[in-house]
Amino acid sequence: MHSGFQFHLPTKIIFGFGKTQELGQLPFGMKRAFLVTDRGVMQAGILEQVTKVLSEHGISFTIYDEVEPDPSVETIDFAAKAYIDSDCDAIIAVGGGSPIDAAKGIRAVASNGGSIRDYAGVNLLKKPSSIPFVAIPTTSGTGSEVTIFAVFSDWQEKRKVTVTSPYLAPDISIVDPKLTLSAPAGITAASGMDAFAHAAETFVSRISQPASDALALSAMRTAVQYLRRAVYNGEDQEARIKMAEASLLAGMAFNQSYLGLTHAIGSALSGHAHVSHGVAIALLLPSVMDYNLVSAVEKYAEIAAVFRPADPTKSTMEIAKQGVQDLTQLRDDLGLPTTLREVGVKEEQIPLIAEDTLKSGMWKFNPRKASPEHVQALLKTIY
Repeated sequence: MHSGFQFHLPTKIIFGFGKTQELGQLPFGMKRAFLVTDRGVMQAGILEQVTKVLSEHGISFTIYDEVEPDPSVETIDFAAKAYIDSDCDAIIAVGGGSPIDAAKGIRAVASNGGSIRDYAGVNLLKKPSSIPFVAIPTTSGTGSEVTIFAVFSDWQEKRKVTVTSPYLAPDISIVDPKLTLSAPAGITAASGMDAFAHAAETFVSRISQPASDALALSAMRTAVQYLRRAVYNGEDQEARIKMAEASLLAGMAFNQSYLGLTHAIGSALSGHAHVSHGVAIALLLPSVMDYNLVSAVEKYAEIAAVFRPADPTKSTMEIAKQGVQDLTQLRDDLGLPTTLREVGVKEEQIPLIAEDTLKSGMWKFNPRKASPEHVQALLKTIY
């Protein structure tokens, strides 16, 4: 029973097919934009759709396209200096979670100094930035365009570092599903499963609340209905619009109620084995859900209902288990990896991954407690 809750979304959202055109009409009065992106967005020609709008409105720009997947702390610190040296007056992120998270870090360091490492943790970034920041996602999955989190790679320590602060969130996010039409099937599948996982983990979080529950359920229903279509027919505009919606709603949900063990393990897994985030999450989520069932069976039965109507002849646990099976079938239908071996994880890495899992703050919101031994056992079942 909820005795009370808070809900805050610091980002203004502009959602719709073709809404990138509104970029030139934002209230910032920007004259020169610092565009943060990656080579994939450049090569796909997506950035041109953004720069064309800027040019039409007399806004010049500098392009920083050196963001790598799972951006490193060194990249953030270097790019922050590049921003300071650029004479730009706004930051625009164009891409998936990596460019958007990178832009969050760039703004934080450019405004507050130091290194992004200095802000790793919760609320260590203590004041707002005067640099206007717009996020334009080109994939449907991370929800980073509306969240107060950013994740970076510390390859020296073989771990991910998370910065959490309300001052990370973009000022405005333009969610234009048109920009996702060229996303490859593999990226669409992995990012879509990540969106589902955001919603599923938020829904069973120890600090879940009515508003985030409603958003999470809507996101899961939408993903189940449209993800296969988006993967196997990338030009299906309705599917792309609905997956952008699912990703956005899931991001709004976990911004309030946080994530769980799937993302904690996924962070450690990516740190040790360089497995891409969405692939790691899709691989882990069914097993983590199965592990969690005993501690949140009623809620997992509600998740099962997004796949099919509940069978009144079955027990709540049987319905919940069917939901895990249906999620596994969805992942398998999308052609995503099903074992750790497939993604290059070595068996001897499992104990270290398990130890580092519990260094993440996210597992604390998981409905069932876990020890390194529990995580090791879980990982061995999918090795």
